[in-house]
Amino acid sequence: MSEREEFISWVQSVVRDAEIAVHNGNAGPRRAIWSRNDPVTVLGAWKNASGQQELDELFNNLADSFTDCTSYEFELLEAEVLGNTAYTVGFEHTSASVNGVPRTYTLRATQIYRWEDGAWRVAHRHGSAPPE
Repeated sequence: MSEREEFISWVQSVVRDAEIAVHNGNAGPRRAIWSRNDPVTVLGAWKNASGQQELDELFNNLADSFTDCTSYEFELLEAEVLGNTAYTVGFEHTSASVNGVPRTYTLRATQIYRWEDGAWRVAHRHGSAPPE
């Protein structure tokens, strides 16, 4: 398996599982795959974050808002590995309750990853609603 194929396999398993967990109210798995080295940034669909403290606050607030994830699919459009850096671009299709109200929505998501201490870690996320 190529380096790119191994990376995509990780995204489609570990990252996917972390997203399902946060949409079920558990920020731990998502936080575990994020870098502990600054800079880390989120330009989120609801809120932005920069730095470790803001990232922790954002992920905990998201987990407090989400429950009952009934489906999550990451529609990968593109991915690339360039040395110790990688990225993914795609659409996240999610059905979960937000503050107790069932919702189904799609976000376009771009993430940048760094190879740190023998593992991929997310360093940046941009998520937004696709244009109408």
